[in-house]
Amino acid sequence: MKFYKYHAIGNDYLVIDPADHPAAFTPDEIVRICHRNFGIGSDGILWGPLPARDGAPFALRILNPDGGEAQKSGNGLRIFCRYLFDRGLVAHEPFKVHTMGGVVEATVHARGRSVTVQMGSVSFDAAKIPVTGASREVIREQMNVGGETLTFTSATVGNPHCVIERPGTTTADVHRLGPLIERHVNFPERTNVQFLTVRDRNNIAIEIWERGAGYTLASGSSSSASAAVAHRLGLVDRSVTVHMPGGTIAIEIGDNYAITMTGPVTRVGEGELDNEMLEN
Repeated sequence: MKFYKYHAIGNDYLVIDPADHPAAFTPDEIVRICHRNFGIGSDGILWGPLPARDGAPFALRILNPDGGEAQKSGNGLRIFCRYLFDRGLVAHEPFKVHTMGGVVEATVHARGRSVTVQMGSVSFDAAKIPVTGASREVIREQMNVGGETLTFTSATVGNPHCVIERPGTTTADVHRLGPLIERHVNFPERTNVQFLTVRDRNNIAIEIWERGAGYTLASGSSSSASAAVAHRLGLVDRSVTVHMPGGTIAIEIGDNYAITMTGPVTRVGEGELDNEMLEN
């Protein structure tokens, strides 16, 4: 089974083309392939391109390393677009990709090393995210987690996010609080978690606990949601650089919180998965 590996500022994915492996993976197979010791190791599998859907010439399924499926991944989308470019399936003109979290438009730059994705509009509506409770925008609410009272704002950009305002966050904080917040009763479909520190009107820093993947060096959808939240709270302007342990992503916030994300993609290599790896 052929695979292609890329990373987007430290967030690494395997692209597996249905032409090389037409059958859908089982959850156990996904876990084994993504495992850092027993498999190739990755933050997920991008299974595509799948047939055209909803006006998009390419469709994509994003498989999390816990065996589940993500609605949308900004870094995964940029990597998938780079893969399409490398295979000669797209050039430098804009094109569309269907995900479970909606159709996005993308443009590849710099011979594939930079990709811009129109991520869609961010919503803070509880029913859309979803967050339990009354109909409302989920803005600066509080919850008790791990013995702490945390202030959070929730948002969706096709997948759910919980943004925690903190003056500073350690990796230990993320590992301790992230899994508790991900599975908190407030979030019936679980949630991605970002710990947000605002540096100035054009720069924020985030640490990320990703739903289904755990601690993550970088995330495009997390960058999109965090920048939108910071702007909604009046803390930043419309052009925001998001700083993460893996690197930076540029976010532009348009009308109705429409997000344009631009960031790098790096090709790692390609190879063959052996079926022996999937045996017990």
